[in-house]
Amino acid sequence: MSGAPTLNLAMVAGEASGDLLAGLLISGLRRRWPEARLAGIGGPKMAAAGFDAWWPHEKLAVRGYVEVLRHYREISGIRDALARRLLAAPPRAFVGVDAPDFNLGLERRLRAAGIKTVHFVCPSIWAWRGGRARRMAECCDHVLCLFPFEPDLLRAHGVAASYVGHPLADAIPLEVPRAASRAALGLAEGDAVVAVLPGSRRSEIQYIAPVFLQAVARLHRQRPSLRFLLPVVPGLRTLIEPLVAAHAPEAPLQLIDGQSHTVLAACDVTLIASGTATLEAALFKQPMVIGYRMHGLSWQLMKRMKYQPWVGLPNILSREFVVPELIQEQCTPEALGRELLRWLDDPAARQRVAARFVDIHHLLRQNTAQRATDAIAQVIAT
Repeated sequence: MSGAPTLNLAMVAGEASGDLLAGLLISGLRRRWPEARLAGIGGPKMAAAGFDAWWPHEKLAVRGYVEVLRHYREISGIRDALARRLLAAPPRAFVGVDAPDFNLGLERRLRAAGIKTVHFVCPSIWAWRGGRARRMAECCDHVLCLFPFEPDLLRAHGVAASYVGHPLADAIPLEVPRAASRAALGLAEGDAVVAVLPGSRRSEIQYIAPVFLQAVARLHRQRPSLRFLLPVVPGLRTLIEPLVAAHAPEAPLQLIDGQSHTVLAACDVTLIASGTATLEAALFKQPMVIGYRMHGLSWQLMKRMKYQPWVGLPNILSREFVVPELIQEQCTPEALGRELLRWLDDPAARQRVAARFVDIHHLLRQNTAQRATDAIAQVIAT
């Protein structure tokens, strides 16, 4: 209607996975409110959907206690500046996409000023730092949960929450487009292909990429016919190229700008850093070896607070180790290579895990953009 006021929403996504989730959410918001103004902190996928990024999401893409401390002053300054801007011109609602260390404090400040706050992606209170649930009751008017067991956990702490499913499960086809993806990447049907995904943050690349690339070099020596694909997050090619030259100069490793979904659809097995990418690999029905390393002090602090034996999302959702996890000291080139070869040499095991991942896909496929938009509309209306 011509006389209707334009809806202003503020959003913050703090890294590549948050940018991906927010970009998918914005599609639902645009269907309901085509003229909505969306602004805050975000990345290229949000910008492509018409989001006005006042700061790039890379500024917040830091993981690990030690790494965060190094960037604390800059990150804190950005949060204060954003809060002042939003308080001076209040949006109808603020949507914090993941990044709880940044967003929850901001949400508390905005909510205290009367701005509605929605947090999209429940922090992993079921995995570690369960005290965050109490904090969320102070910060959030509503939480949009990706996984079905999360709303009950939050409601027990007085937090309003809805299960909306995972937008990646809607975006990724149930039937994997393997042949088309292989053709797009110039791969033959008979090629044995390993996808290598060492993370999307600079700190992850620093700690994880060298050992992943050393594993690639070992596998190349053992199986010269293997091909390797590494999808590069925008802006990180100059960081990765020297590491490839140092650790896997002879391996047939192809760096591909973006196109991680095409790579995941085309590969036979994936060497992957723990995080949202493991769920993407599962939705593409790919067997994987999960590896992760971080600063030693950060790891010592984190492992004392974790509540369950799994760190990878496919294992957490399955409640068992359906794929191997090699974390910190266990994450060695020898161990990574050994587990990858086990998958490559056991087609029956690959089929079994693919069937488990089909079940996960159906569980999470809930038309998330629509469900989340409906929940946000209810928050705004109250």
